[in-house]
Amino acid sequence: MTVTWNDLDVGTEGPALEDGPLTVTDFVRYQGASGDMNPIHHDTAFAQRAGYPGPFAVGMLQAGILGSYVTEWLGPENVRRFRVQFREQAWPGDVLTYTGRVLAKRHEGGERLVDVELACTRQTGGVHLKGWATFVL
Repeated sequence: MTVTWNDLDVGTEGPALEDGPLTVTDFVRYQGASGDMNPIHHDTAFAQRAGYPGPFAVGMLQAGILGSYVTEWLGPENVRRFRVQFREQAWPGDVLTYTGRVLAKRHEGGERLVDVELACTRQTGGVHLKGWATFVL
């Protein structure tokens, strides 16, 4: 289903996406694809020496999933801006929920723009990522 300008109002929420539980294997797969092999994300002894209880999620993996989540909802061809802010770490075993809601609808430069606030939340209620995006519809 294609979402249109008329389908959305301020406060409209996208369908939630649940993902997980996270595994160290997820982190390693992303690291191999991205070329970022920082051992803090897969080596327990290394992470513990750095003061963490163990490996933790590669934030850019979840940022990518958040981007995919919102473009599935509003269309990859419509994205004009996307940004994220890392809030707290996610750990192996975490189940993450991706959500979005319309913050504003506006006209600018002859385009109808929709601003969306996004979140990636852990099962604890803690926010792993916050995000914001603008789409043209």
